[in-house]
Amino acid sequence: MKVFKYLLVGFVFGIVLTKSEAVSWYRIYEMFQFQSFHMYGIIMVAIGTGIIGLQIIKRKQIKDIKGAPIVIADKEKGSLRYWVGGLLFGLGWALVGACPGPIFILIGAGFYSVLLVLAGALIGTFIYGVLRDKLPE
Repeated sequence: MKVFKYLLVGFVFGIVLTKSEAVSWYRIYEMFQFQSFHMYGIIMVAIGTGIIGLQIIKRKQIKDIKGAPIVIADKEKGSLRYWVGGLLFGLGWALVGACPGPIFILIGAGFYSVLLVLAGALIGTFIYGVLRDKLPE
């Protein structure tokens, strides 16, 4: 029954992203060309929602699904790895025209060329896992 709830939330999230055109290659292209505010607006709403959600979790001491307290670790002060990681993420996003979040939505919508993007994301994640202990910081 729990899996059904997660699938339902995933489908609703996919519909919202599709209807808001957040998965549109054209909208992503416009964003990186600074031609439209559309995607920046969606990103700002997501950031605002995240901030509010985290504050609610912290102040109300909300527990996870198993009843354990949710602990949000403090982030380190800015460091090179965040800059490099953000740069690589942004470059990949710009080159592919798709954020990793909607990869499955795009595949579900029939854009099967995105399977290559999924393969690249999985390979990149695997390589990071192999090299993680050897990377600085």
